[in-house]
Order: sequence, then structure tokens, then C-alpha cells
Amino acid sequence: MENRKKAPFEPEEYPQGSPPLLHERCGKANWIPMCRHTCTFETQDFDKIMLNLVENPNLNSKWLFRADVLHDDCIQPPASADISDTKDHPHTQEFKGFSRQRTIVRRLIPRNTLRDAPLDQTCSFYHSSHGKEDMDSVEGAGPMRSLVVYIPHTSSAAEMPFYHPKVQGISQLYEWDPATKTGTISIHFLLFNAEATTEEVDQVKLGRIAYHLLQTIHKHGHSTAAGYVKRVNHDVIVPRERFQDKYSELKNKYARSLVQSWLETTDPTKHVFEDLGIAAFLIELWQDMYRGVDFPGFVDIGCGNGLLVHILRLEGYDGWGFDARERKSWSQYNSTFSGSPSGKSLQKLLLLPSIIPVEATSGDTKTIDPEDIHDGLFPRGTFIISNHADELTPWTPILAAISQCPFIMIPCCSHNLTGERWRAPPPRDKSKSKSMFASLVDWVTQIAGDCGWEVETEMLRIPSTRNTGLVGRRNIRDIQEIDMRVVLQKYGGVQGYYSNVAKLVKSSPRGH
Repeated sequence: MENRKKAPFEPEEYPQGSPPLLHERCGKANWIPMCRHTCTFETQDFDKIMLNLVENPNLNSKWLFRADVLHDDCIQPPASADISDTKDHPHTQEFKGFSRQRTIVRRLIPRNTLRDAPLDQTCSFYHSSHGKEDMDSVEGAGPMRSLVVYIPHTSSAAEMPFYHPKVQGISQLYEWDPATKTGTISIHFLLFNAEATTEEVDQVKLGRIAYHLLQTIHKHGHSTAAGYVKRVNHDVIVPRERFQDKYSELKNKYARSLVQSWLETTDPTKHVFEDLGIAAFLIELWQDMYRGVDFPGFVDIGCGNGLLVHILRLEGYDGWGFDARERKSWSQYNSTFSGSPSGKSLQKLLLLPSIIPVEATSGDTKTIDPEDIHDGLFPRGTFIISNHADELTPWTPILAAISQCPFIMIPCCSHNLTGERWRAPPPRDKSKSKSMFASLVDWVTQIAGDCGWEVETEMLRIPSTRNTGLVGRRNIRDIQEIDMRVVLQKYGGVQGYYSNVAKLVKSSPRGH
């Protein structure tokens, strides 16, 4: 691959009144050129990134979740939904000097469905055609041109949702000269009222939008040409559409009241939206796991403020959580639950796994009331949640294997099996980051593998840098074949565990 230095982003605005560069075959639509920029990425790179931007409009707007593809004339049958679900058939135009190659109808899904409605939009892809009629009628047609046009399915600017510019169409034009290996990308708008005066159009706002659209193409185009490879893949276990729809539903139902009633000293928005996201993922995961059968219940070990337990129970899922320290929030989140030792959904308990050898407790168990200790044994099939459980994170796959329970662990701070802070060995995959967090994730994944678990990894869509979800749904080994004491010794042993976790009772809760 030829290395070309990426130029800084310094777009050039077209002067007001500049003649249009795009001409439709029929009608007198006035496509207004807004801004342009030189580029050094080639045609195939432009086509690739524009398809990605069509499929992922959230890259251009923070107000959008995604796009659902309703129709794609390159796919038979149409993807996701039938074209009859749209208000109209695809809205397409034919341009002089271009032939249409592909048409996609997408539905833009906003993050806040209480404020904005979804919007259907036709996205058409064109390549330059070099017929004599076209070449004669389009002055200065470059040797290679590509065009991507967005047409919203609305008849007026008043119908346009907040997240979409109040224009009738958006065009992204790419021109490339193979001889000099240089090109130009430009943005063009079609106004609803072609006769509108400058005063009637918010030129500043439209200019800002055009600048942003051009900047996104410029950035992604050069990254693609440089061989950028996406490092993180989301939506491996639960499809994005299902997760986002459930998350939006939960957010609309609970977010405002949960934030307003927050009792902890920590940031309410971070915790509320993070736990709503985890709850949405779990609910959709459980829909797949327990389709047609009764939900077996859940337990959240190291449940912290208890919010996740509270949300899941509000959604009708039976379960409970425990932590070494009670939180202020428990006073409003706690409820009756017959499946827990205390009959409450949130309980103060210290985990002392039954598998820990007596000698490893150093006789310290006498200092804690036996009723305040949990042995780590759960009814078979109970779904174990370990969300930023810190000291309990490496224990999660071990407890799950012993009780034959599926689990999810979302690691955060690094602790070994004794409960001490420590740094795990670097990841086995040398291409991965050697950070403390990456090392922890790899280490607990190894423990899970030695316990027989087939570990699935999901990068959760939550507002946290610690968003790696490790899911164990299938155990491929008979628990009788696994010597858990050997596993404990392999990963550093458990000597001093009890005295370390007993200190949690006297310490202040962490802020995560």
C-alpha cells in the first residue's frame, strides 16, 4: 500500500451563489455546493466508508442510535423489513453524468424516541458515466466521480426531526484524478424552497452541518486508506437493534426518576445509564437463553448500590444481590424476595466460598456472625451477575462451575483469589494491550476456561471504559472432572482470603 501523508482538515467553502455542480436529468432542482476538501484516498475507499456511514449514521450524529435497513436493492429479499413498511417507495433521482448503482432505504432510529420520531431516508449510490450526452451536458466532468445522495421521506422542513438538517437532500460528491492521484470531496444541499432568500435559510447552521459531514468523510477515508482495522467488535452476543430498543425503552421508563431520587454521593447519570445498559443486555440475553422455559432467577454478587438488581426486578425478573457493605440506596431499592437467605432482594453478606480450605481462613471466621457469611453455593441454573465486583471477579467462573450456573462478569479493578490488589500477567495474545485491565480480563478468562466454560466476550454499549462483558452460557466439561483445588493453586492460591475480604466490612464503599 502506498503511504500518503494525511493533510490537515482545512475545508474550502463555496462562495454564496456558486453554480451547482450536480444536475438532475429531470426538473430544475438546485443543489447548492457548500464546502469541499482535497483527498488522497481512492474510489474504493470512498465507496467503502460511505456504505459504512449509511449503515451507521451514529458516526455522524450523537442523537442517533443506528439505522435499520428497510430495503437494499443489492439484497434479495430486502433486509430487516419489507419495503411496504416505509411511508413511500425509495425516493430516487437521476443525475447527468452518473448512473445509479445501488439504492438503500434506511430508518434512522433516534436515541430519544420521546423527543424525536424515526425518519425513513433513501440513500442512493452513483458512479460517473461517460456517455456522450452526459459528457457534453456536464462541464468539467472529472475522469472518475462517485456520488452518494440522502433523500429524507418528508415533504417539508417543518416535518423534519431535530437530528436531521432541514434540507430536502444531502449529496456527497467524490472526484478522483488517477493521473495525479488526487481527489476532492464536497457536500451539497437541496433546499425545500428553491426560491428561499439568504435571510430565510440558516446559512451558519447548514454550513456547520456540511463542515461536520465533510470532516467525517475526510477522517474515515484517510483511515481506511491507511489500513485502519477496527479493534473492538460490539453486538457479538445480542444484536445491536434489540439491545438499543430495549435500552431506549428502559431509559424512557426509569432514567428520570432514578436520577432524581439518587441517594449516593457518586455521579447519578453515570451509574443510572450504565446499569440501564447492562440490564438491557441481560434482558435480551435471557430472552435467547430461556425462550419457552421459566427464568431460573439471578444473583448479583458484590451488588454495590443495588440499582441493577432493582431494575431487573422492576422488569419482572426474580433475583437478589448481596454485598459486604450496605449502601444508602438499599433503603429505596430493597424489596421482599423469598429466594434469598434474609427474604430481601438486597442483603449484607460476606462471601466465604465453601471450597476454600479451612486452613486458608486462619481461624478468622469466628469474628463474623455465621448468618452474615455466604458459602458461594447457589441453586443450579441461577444466573450469576458479577458487575465490577472486584474481589469477587476471579471467583465468578469458579462459583458458577461448582453450582452449575451461567454467568456474566464485567471486570473492573484487579484482585487475585486472595482478595488482594495485584497485577495479572500480560495477555497471552501479544498483539493485545498489556495494560492492567487487559491483563485482568485475559487472566479471569483463563480461569473460566480451566473451569470448563466456553467464554463469550461482548463489548457492552455502556458509558464506562470497563465495558468488557465475559459471558459463560455453556460449560463443556463435567464438573466432576475438574479438581477445583488444583485450579485455585494454579492461580495463586487463596491463603489469607478471609482476612482480606473481612476488611471490606470496615472500609468505605468504592465509587463504581
